[in-house]
Amino acid sequence: MSQFTQYLQEVFELFGPISARKMFGGSGIYHQGLMFGLVSDDILYLKADAENVSYFQEQGLGPFEYNKQGKVMKISYYQAPDEIMDDREQAAIWAQRSFAAALRGKKPAGKPRQHRLLRPSPTPGK
Repeated sequence: MSQFTQYLQEVFELFGPISARKMFGGSGIYHQGLMFGLVSDDILYLKADAENVSYFQEQGLGPFEYNKQGKVMKISYYQAPDEIMDDREQAAIWAQRSFAAALRGKKPAGKPRQHRLLRPSPTPGK
């Protein structure tokens, strides 16, 4: 884990405990087992969706982009504002918004498949 990723523990201390897991050359940032941020090249990106993306866009913050087979791919994580690195209250607000977006985007756990017991059909006339 990079020093930057470790520092995020302090940045988000008012939000709550976070953890980091290595992924694709960067790290996923998790709270309560749900990924709400990612770090790539020591840049923090936070989860965005239709309900909170305007906060990022209003500040001119762009989405996380990567190159896949010569094509630029964008995902629903936007660069975090620089000021949250020094302002724990703002960091908690931004983290809560992104965690809420992650909760909204969470796929419901699938129901376990119900297996029907196959019973022979009743024999007519018996």
